Parts: sequence; structure tokens; C-alpha cells
Amino acid sequence: MLQRWKFLLLTSLGGIVLLLVLTNEVLSSGNRRAQQAVASRAQYIQQSQAIEPVYRSMLRTLAELAAKNHDEQIRQLLASQGINYTVTAPSAANGSPAGKPAAEPAAP
Repeated sequence: MLQRWKFLLLTSLGGIVLLLVLTNEVLSSGNRRAQQAVASRAQYIQQSQAIEPVYRSMLRTLAELAAKNHDEQIRQLLASQGINYTVTAPSAANGSPAGKPAAEPAAP
């Protein structure tokens, strides 16, 4: 038969171990959710990188059309998204056609 102090000590240690197990489970569950969120974001970034050239081309074409047609609404739409462009006069040195943006639009 255990002495009273040994029984209390072992019961207390058992309770502490139980609390540690429960804490471990809660932390593991939170860690799993965080890992899933990070994996989801990484997948989004990877997929975005794959279609980035399409977006860049689309933005460039839209900026060229806005510059060519002097379309203020499209210019404002692009500016609202942080995409600005400048139109340069045609010259033999730079070889860009009239009304085209001098550089690619800066994506946000």
C-alpha cells in the first residue's frame, strides 16, 4: 500500500502529465492549421508566378490602348490599381511607335 504523500505525489504528476498531453494536442492542432494556411499561400504564389506573364502582357496592352486612344477612364482605372505609364513622342532613336508607353506598366 502506498503512503499518502506518495499517492498525492503520483496523482499530481499524473494530472500534470495529462495537462501537458492536452496542451500538446492543442498546440499541434494550431500548428497543423498554420501549416495548411502557409501551404495554401505558397500554392497561390506559385500559381500566380505561372500566369504573371499573361497579366503583364494584358496590362501592357491595356496601357497601350489607353495611351493610343487617350482614354482617361482606363488611365484612371490603371492608376487606381497603382499602375502608371508615360507616353513618349516617337523618335528614330528609341524605335517605339507613336502613342505607346515608354516602359512597361509598373505592377503593384
